[in-house]
Amino acid sequence: MITEATLQGYLGKHISQICPIGYAADSDNHCAHFVSHVLGYQFGATCRTMKHGTGTPGSIRVHEVFQKCLSVGNWDDLPTPLFWGLVFITNASGVNLKTKVMANVPRKHIGIFHGGMRTIYHYSNSRRQVVSQTPAEFSGHYPAPHNAMFWGSAP
Repeated sequence: MITEATLQGYLGKHISQICPIGYAADSDNHCAHFVSHVLGYQFGATCRTMKHGTGTPGSIRVHEVFQKCLSVGNWDDLPTPLFWGLVFITNASGVNLKTKVMANVPRKHIGIFHGGMRTIYHYSNSRRQVVSQTPAEFSGHYPAPHNAMFWGSAP
């Protein structure tokens, strides 16, 4: 299980401080990349797919992480006592909860929630650093209808 202290240790860090491979271009989306390095996910496309380097790679695609979750659901239906897990935001029309499939569209984002529904840690591509937000703040990441939130239990 990941701790709050571990997640807080990432706050303010640029992806270049997190990825040992060196895949850190500011023009790329690094939300799944951040989550994957923190949680050790190395499936599907990884940062090593994008750049040759040494070190442990991390997955880089939100929809591939979603598909690997043990369970998924609508954010409003987050079961208790699920203390931590993954949070996703995208257009609900591109998500099939039964098959755990999320469309590979530009407007999708991922973070790690901790403490039940209190805090979400994610890589803000616009701020170029790891930030923490409340679920209400995170829900504004995209405008409607691209702001449906989902939870996933960690793979």
